[in-house]
Amino acid sequence: MQRFAAVIRLRPEKESEYRRLHAAAWPGVLDALRRAHIGNYSIFLRDGLLFSYLEYSGSDYAADTARIAADPVTREWWTLTDPCQQPLDTAAPGERWAPAEEVFHLD
Repeated sequence: MQRFAAVIRLRPEKESEYRRLHAAAWPGVLDALRRAHIGNYSIFLRDGLLFSYLEYSGSDYAADTARIAADPVTREWWTLTDPCQQPLDTAAPGERWAPAEEVFHLD
């Protein structure tokens, strides 16, 4: 099991829309995540920052996330969620969610 976390800003004027979308996340998007061996996936909000955490049980994270990115339902979902988000200033070029480094873990 691999753990991944990432951070992005939530545009303040889009908070209610973002919450509404995720309160009724599309089944096709959730299915794409499950097919990609992603589980225990959460998004937290604090002071305008979205923090995501997920667990990956597959063997090729890059290939599985590429399949998610190619999924038509997920791509449509992103047309609604992406405008709600603003990448951090420290994100790499083209990077939306900036990876967070794990500095502690307790099993």
